[in-house]
Amino acid sequence: MNKLFDMTGKVVAITGGAGNLGKTMTRTLLDAGAKVAVIGRTDRLGDEFADFRAAGRLAFLQFDLAEKGGAEAAMDAVEATFGGLDVLVNNAAYGGGAGGKSCEYRLDRVDDDTWQTGIDGTLGVTFRCTRAAIPHLERRGGGAIVNIGSMYGLVSPDFAIYGKDIPWSPPTYGAGKAGVLQFTRYCAAALAAKNIRVNSLTPGPFPNVTPKSDMAFIGRLSAKTMMGRTGRAEELSGALLLLCSDASSFMTGSNIVVDGGMTAW
Repeated sequence: MNKLFDMTGKVVAITGGAGNLGKTMTRTLLDAGAKVAVIGRTDRLGDEFADFRAAGRLAFLQFDLAEKGGAEAAMDAVEATFGGLDVLVNNAAYGGGAGGKSCEYRLDRVDDDTWQTGIDGTLGVTFRCTRAAIPHLERRGGGAIVNIGSMYGLVSPDFAIYGKDIPWSPPTYGAGKAGVLQFTRYCAAALAAKNIRVNSLTPGPFPNVTPKSDMAFIGRLSAKTMMGRTGRAEELSGALLLLCSDASSFMTGSNIVVDGGMTAW
């Protein structure tokens, strides 16, 4: 059964793979035997990844995916580094509501530039990286794309749980992530003939809890789930590995929700 999820010999590119959830995703893929290219602006992979680097199974490729041509250059670099590409995980997000940043959430105060940046940082970057990856996946005879969605691509934030000093999730983030889910279905249909499977993984509440976190807010957020708590990063690992590996060989156009039941009631 373990062979079903074995990623040995597979090359995976993961955007935003050095971030909060991204680090755990990267480690999951490495532990499954894959060679992993992490694409991002800043290398935040710590000493715990040193052995994988030394073994030649992990590379950080510094690219700004917001720049024109950035996605194409990144995918070319993946192939140059590892000889090909089998799986793309579209995890990177930037702009309002992503990447540790926030933006104005009051609709009447969201200007055009903020809107465009936020949508580009969720939906636009996913589109560009997918487009850039297609020829590389084709050269391997096919592969898999996994898009990372969000609970706020399925439901609205409950603003009652946010206090005055806690940034609300802005409209750009949820709208962009909803677009990612539809783009997943579109790509699944468009790329099936190329033997490229496209699915999405939608996390629920996975806050990065630190000593500085507002635990009252974390409590209110936890109460929104059926399980009465927020998620731990490693709890995304099983679903991610399923979608990246041959274990999901007859899955495409699907969305797996890992949210403790938050969006089911």
